[in-house]
Amino acid sequence: MHEITAHLFTIPIPLLEKIIRPILVYAFLVVLLRVFGKRELAQLNPFDLVVLLSLSNTVQNAIIGDDNSVAGGMVGAITLLVTNYIVVRFLFRHRRLDEVLEGKPSTLIKDGTVRKKEMARELITTAELQSVIRRQGFDGIHDVESCVLEPGGAFIIKPKSPPTEIVRHAELLERLDALTAQIAAMEAKMAGGT
Repeated sequence: MHEITAHLFTIPIPLLEKIIRPILVYAFLVVLLRVFGKRELAQLNPFDLVVLLSLSNTVQNAIIGDDNSVAGGMVGAITLLVTNYIVVRFLFRHRRLDEVLEGKPSTLIKDGTVRKKEMARELITTAELQSVIRRQGFDGIHDVESCVLEPGGAFIIKPKSPPTEIVRHAELLERLDALTAQIAAMEAKMAGGT
């Protein structure tokens, strides 16, 4: 029993190395995801999901080294969480640096028009954009006023406003309905009074 617990909790590599490895991999992955764009984070298709899942498996050994101990896993996990906490807090206080590291939003649809250059820059096809828009509850691109891909991979979609003549037409119909109801009430009152 003592041998099993010793194997579970004994870290075979130096503790400092155990802490430095996750920090280096974290920094490398942040830079890599920044270089390869928001598309990976948006997970537009199954290939993007496979890349993210494979990425975590690929860097696993770089993080843990020759260590399969529970204690080593805990040290690695704590190091990753603390590193992320420190980076997020630092970037929260330094918004300009956050923009440089994270990037800027990409406007894919503006004023109802698809922006092909932006889509090409983000490697997003019209079919993928159409799919994202449908998942948000719209019938298609024709219903969208603007669509922005945020640095974190989220899509912000604004629906088209109805044209002014349609809004005025609806208001006119409402007023006609109100007048019709008033006339009917007056007629009923007059019919009841005679």
